[in-house]
Amino acid sequence: MRYSVIIPVYNRPDELRELLDSLTRQTLKPYEVLVIEDGSRIKADTVAAQFSEQLNVHYFFKENTGQGFARNYGFERATGDYFVIFDSDALVPPHYFETVEKHLATEWLDAYGGPDAAHPDFTPIQKAISYSMTSPFTTGGIRGSKKNLGGQFHPRSFNMGLSRKVWETIGGYRISRMGEDIEFAIRIIENGFTTGLIHSAFIYHKRRTDFVQFFRQLRFFGRARINISRFYPSQLKLVHTFPALFTLFMLSVPVLALISPLLFWLAVGILVLFSVLILIDATRKEKSLQVGLLSVGAAFVQLAGYGIGFLSEGWKRIREPKTHRETGVNMEYPS
Repeated sequence: MRYSVIIPVYNRPDELRELLDSLTRQTLKPYEVLVIEDGSRIKADTVAAQFSEQLNVHYFFKENTGQGFARNYGFERATGDYFVIFDSDALVPPHYFETVEKHLATEWLDAYGGPDAAHPDFTPIQKAISYSMTSPFTTGGIRGSKKNLGGQFHPRSFNMGLSRKVWETIGGYRISRMGEDIEFAIRIIENGFTTGLIHSAFIYHKRRTDFVQFFRQLRFFGRARINISRFYPSQLKLVHTFPALFTLFMLSVPVLALISPLLFWLAVGILVLFSVLILIDATRKEKSLQVGLLSVGAAFVQLAGYGIGFLSEGWKRIREPKTHRETGVNMEYPS
């Protein structure tokens, strides 16, 4: 299989260097790598050029329109049989393409997604954020497992592959920011293509490096879930409201202290139990009490950020015209 790797980049040359370096170490090298510079102020052209002898790298610069449309730009120029999309803040283990190749040879998927994991060299905060984004105690059960709580598995664009036939049939992304990968996956499934999780095709996803950045990103994710409902109202499911309900529950705790001491302490007990479960699970998985403690904070930041974004965009959705659609082209992605 000829794999065309497509990487949108926006002001992240150092991260791109690490990603390209990881691609040089693959036991099965990709056929080509397309770097799409999406109107960056800090360009990565020299970084791409440094790997021209080790990888078949093609560098393109375009005006800023967001990651979804930057991927479309790459699709239009890719010459491989199978397109693989990575975020620029990814590190790819050496076995990745060999793993994908073996899986597709025995169990074909028109489009696949892979999970993310924390690299041993990540900081404790990065490991805690990675845990929070993959934990069943938060939204990990919705987005990162074979038994996907949100229904059939929807690949996500930080680590995703699709056949050329998929792109030729349905076209590219219709949304550039604000849930672009969810909308894209919905159309893949609606057109009868097979999707699935290749559990061993994981990447190390660096994500954000502090809780403030993480909160901004998750608030954007919460808004994105509402944005998907503008295109597909039926795709807004009860499970997607969990972070918003959790956020409202946390905000209600001080009010309960004024209403009923019994209800107040019951609510506090629930939050303490939730924290203890995360602490034990994260400490066990990461083999670090420090990461376990940070994971408790990361989980609350994640749920609150997502919940606030979900509620604010939901309120906006109620008041706007029903025909409104948001592609996110003119929207700044949180950094």
